Amino acid sequence: MNAIDQGDVTYTIENGIATVQFYHPLSNSLPGKVLAKLANTITALGSNNDAVVIIVRSEGDRAFCAGASFDELVAIENLAKGTVFFSGFANVINACRKCPKLIIGRVQGKAVGGGVGLAAAFDYTLATVQASVKLSELAVGIGPFVVGPAVERKIGLSAMSQLAIDATEWQSAKWAQGKVLYTNVYDTVEEMDAAIDNLAQKLKNSNPEAMRLLKEVFWRGTEDWDTLLSERAAISGQLVLSDFTKNAINSFKAK
Repeated sequence: MNAIDQGDVTYTIENGIATVQFYHPLSNSLPGKVLAKLANTITALGSNNDAVVIIVRSEGDRAFCAGASFDELVAIENLAKGTVFFSGFANVINACRKCPKLIIGRVQGKAVGGGVGLAAAFDYTLATVQASVKLSELAVGIGPFVVGPAVERKIGLSAMSQLAIDATEWQSAKWAQGKVLYTNVYDTVEEMDAAIDNLAQKLKNSNPEAMRLLKEVFWRGTEDWDTLLSERAAISGQLVLSDFTKNAINSFKAK
């Protein structure tokens, strides 16, 4: 099966706690199919009365998310297709933003590009010491245009600029905690999961209306993101057509 067609998103609801899990065999990268299902799942859970709080995680114990699917990026042939692909990331971020439920992020390993954007879009993100971060887009001739607003909102323009410019450099999980991308960082997955379960158990017994209104306060000032992120997707969709980007991606894939 082609890498673009692989991957999936599943979810469970147990005692008021919804757990969403995404997966792709290539380090949990995100082709358009997975992005669409992730956005739709989060949106649906937002209106599901059985779910009081949502946990988002990826499968496995290594990479949290490798970001955009390189196989899909090199297959993009025109601006329309490029814009549609990058709009997939915009749709996930906006789904998190609009969801009336608080979303807890579980980051067990490295996050790259769109994976950093995901971590920033969650309302409360916990990670392990293995969860280094990198915004690698500039290294392949693009830029973190779509995820940038979410990352900047969480860690500030200065730190986001550092990640965007140092596109080949990893920053440690402790660095990300210091910038408040992660609320807490744990030595082991077991410690992180215990903390997530403890928080989720508390939140599921909290007032849903209070949490909904609190989330509105958290995200105030982002009301234009439907338009903003769509415009940003078009920028990335144009850049991905360049020979520079095609060559850079093929070079990365060959390593």
